[in-house]
Amino acid sequence: MVTAARPNELRYLDPKVVARIGSMELRARTVVEGFLIGLHRSPYKGFSVEFSEYRQYMPGDALSTIDWKVYGRSDRFYVKKFEEETNLDCRILLDVSGSMSFRSDDDGVTKREYGAYLAASLAYLMHRQRDAVGLVTFDDAIITDVPVSARPGHLRRVLVALDQLRPGRRSNVATPLNRLADALGRRGMVVVISDLLDEPERVVRGLRHLRFRGTDVIVFHVLDPAELTFPFERATRFRDLETDAEVTGVASLLRQPYLRAMQDLLSVYQRELRLASIDYCLVDTSKPLDVALRSYLATRSRVH
Repeated sequence: MVTAARPNELRYLDPKVVARIGSMELRARTVVEGFLIGLHRSPYKGFSVEFSEYRQYMPGDALSTIDWKVYGRSDRFYVKKFEEETNLDCRILLDVSGSMSFRSDDDGVTKREYGAYLAASLAYLMHRQRDAVGLVTFDDAIITDVPVSARPGHLRRVLVALDQLRPGRRSNVATPLNRLADALGRRGMVVVISDLLDEPERVVRGLRHLRFRGTDVIVFHVLDPAELTFPFERATRFRDLETDAEVTGVASLLRQPYLRAMQDLLSVYQRELRLASIDYCLVDTSKPLDVALRSYLATRSRVH
């Protein structure tokens, strides 16, 4: 268990604030360092301390191992943990298909932008953990494939790729998953970031294929708040961002059928992925990024 981040820390985890920061590298660093400061301030022991690159100072530890910068920020003593150069191979799979371009709030971020900030923050965090990280972006095919590496300078390559993302075409989540599963060598972790707006049976089969190969899988199901609550009231025109097809309907009459269908979709993913021992985290793009980061750390602790 960890305490909640303070309001100023949450400010730097707010996707709207992150969107106004300069480069992707600066965004990732701002999110991760704000997140870690919040964890370091926690008075509780838990995953955040046990397998971050720090642990609390214990009597007998050499004073030379204390990280004085962390002490200056948190007023607590933490010791750097020196682990093997590479602990884990992790691939981040980011969906950039057309549906990921949706946002309901003109001042908010699209699902693709939120996913990119999350991917960048995870990559930065993995780099701090001395894990090897790679990036795959996809729509109905693989678009970008940055190989897994822990070499110096590799993180920047991943972050530059995320900074240069462009909207993709139609979704086909299963195809890239199956191709990656067939190509995987060393076992590791795969992080999938997607709105999963595809045939759920095909998506689940693709995720199971990855898991069957011995890979640990965590799925971040990224949805806009409007997709979760359907706040529309009057006659509304809806446009498919992947096909440009349009339909007009009375939103108040559509709300309950839509919400039932969405809940059924979420239930399928929650149930089927749990049965496949795949970690599932539903992410609302209006919420701070720390929820997703905590889910990753919890999964990371179980891998070790």
